[in-house]
This record gives sequence, structure tokens and C-alpha cells, in this order.
Amino acid sequence: MRMFRLMGLITVLGCTAMAQSWEAGVTVGGGFYSTSDLTSSVGTAAATWSKNLAGSVWVGKSTSGHFGGEVRYDYQRGNMDLSQGATRANFRADSQAIHYDMLWHFTDSESTIRPFVSAGGGIKAYRGTGNETAFQPLSKIALLTKATDTVPLISIGAGIKARISDHVQLRLEVHDFITPFPTQTFTPVNAKGANWVHDIVPAVGLAFLF
Repeated sequence: MRMFRLMGLITVLGCTAMAQSWEAGVTVGGGFYSTSDLTSSVGTAAATWSKNLAGSVWVGKSTSGHFGGEVRYDYQRGNMDLSQGATRANFRADSQAIHYDMLWHFTDSESTIRPFVSAGGGIKAYRGTGNETAFQPLSKIALLTKATDTVPLISIGAGIKARISDHVQLRLEVHDFITPFPTQTFTPVNAKGANWVHDIVPAVGLAFLF
């Protein structure tokens, strides 16, 4: 009896493993950052990043049911921007992120259309890439610097996977990448007010199933 039970367990586990599928893909989209107000004794300035190009690559695994998971790498370009009325300072910048997301699909793996939601976490590195100057507008509120600021990342998303063929999917998605405000690249000077940054990224891409 024990032998039959063991054989049954091995069979179930084997079928489950066979039912899992891998996918790898790439998306391209745009990033839209929230604005943070930095307030000091000389006034308030709005800190943000310009609308920018965003790209991701990922490798993921889905079960035959509704669950899945993927490791993602994200890259974005966009200037840091600090403004107060007509006065503005900007600085070239980019960011990179690595995170793991869990996915819940509303339909099973055999469906042609698979809406999904995702949530996960990782790290994001903000990087100033411009040239620092002796004078910078609004420097009494904050300095835009050539530095790297690595912070924790929360990833929340939703999208749709549409099967094109047995091995190719079209993917439409939107993510909200949430981090603490980076205080090394955007360095407040006796200023307060910035807590969290939201980076909304709609994107389109292709996934290859294997």
C-alpha cells in the first residue's frame, strides 16, 4: 500500500512539473513619475523626473492554474527636474531596478486571453548622469547630483496576455513602481516633505513560451 501511495505522489508531482511553463520577454513603454514637494525656509519646489523611455526584460514561470512568478530587470531614462514657478533646474538621470513579482491570472494557462495582476518587491537604483556645475538654480532647496541612490522597491501591476501562437504572447501591462524618495541624487538642503515616489509605467511587449 505504501508503495502505491509513493508511486501516486511521484506521478502527481511529475504531472505538476510538466504542467508548468516558462516564458521570457521584453516590454517597451514610458515612465510617468509623481511629483514631490520639497519645502524649506526659502520656499517650496516640485521635484520629479521627466516623462521617459522605459524598458523591461523578464524570465517567469507559470503553473497550469492561475499562479505565476517572474524575475524582472527594468531600465528607464529621464531627467531629474526641480522647479519653483518659472525657475527650473534639471539634470540627466536614469534608473535600474531588479525585482520579483508574483502573478495571479484570471484564466488558466490554456486560455488565449489571460488578464492578470501582479505584486512584488526588489531594489531600484536612481543615478544622476549629468555634469555638475558651480551654480545650480534652487540650490538652497535641493541639489541635483551625480550620484547613485539604491532604495527598496514595491511593484504593483496589472495587464493582459494574448496568445499569438503556441510559443508567442502579446503582453499589455501597467506597473506602479513605488520607492522612498532618493535623497542622494535629489539632495534636499534643509528641506522636507518628500516621502514616496510613484513611477507609473504602461508598456507593450512580447513573451516567448518554452
